[in-house]
Amino acid sequence: MKKETFPPANVPRRRSLSVLRVAAQDCRACDLYRHATQAVFGEGARKARLMLIGEEPGNDEDLQGHPFVGPAGKLLDRALKEAGIDRAEIYLTNTVKHFKFEERGKRRIHKKPNGTEVDACRPWLEAEIALIKPEIIVCLGATAAQSILGRDYRVTRERGKFVEHSLARLVTSTIHPSAILRAPDQESRRAEYQAFVADLKKVRDRLAGGAQGQSR
Repeated sequence: MKKETFPPANVPRRRSLSVLRVAAQDCRACDLYRHATQAVFGEGARKARLMLIGEEPGNDEDLQGHPFVGPAGKLLDRALKEAGIDRAEIYLTNTVKHFKFEERGKRRIHKKPNGTEVDACRPWLEAEIALIKPEIIVCLGATAAQSILGRDYRVTRERGKFVEHSLARLVTSTIHPSAILRAPDQESRRAEYQAFVADLKKVRDRLAGGAQGQSR
């Protein structure tokens, strides 16, 4: 059976977030568009100093057309507030813009995107980063981290550490909030959540330090 090939991502040359958001709806660079409701593009402050990158939209995001609006997004909102980070001042997006899932009865269950799908969507992510020009990028989970920091990167070893990068002044990683929801018991969820908030507080402190440095 001949392997299907796809055209490259049709990222417009003249770019704005609104132009990219519309153009992404017609992307056929991989086959995820065939079953997803829509492409879910990033949202947030146009000149955000902080960008958070997740893996892919979930079921709620796919239906509503906005990133981080489902259970993981609500947990992220709570953690951001506890860490002293205003969601309205940051930019949220995903590595892959279409929801990948498998059907189990009436439910649509998340499936991890593969390397080909991540690579196909990378031009959209790079275009977002180039427009926002964030000072710090936080990769939420392994898919985002390996997309930005390389396939050998391990969140379990490197989370919370900051590295200089061509896409931003600093890049770091932490777990995806959905991983907290999947923890096996309440005690584990509490511990994972507190560690997640601690990682976000490190980001807040780095942003504050950067702002102080710029004001001198």
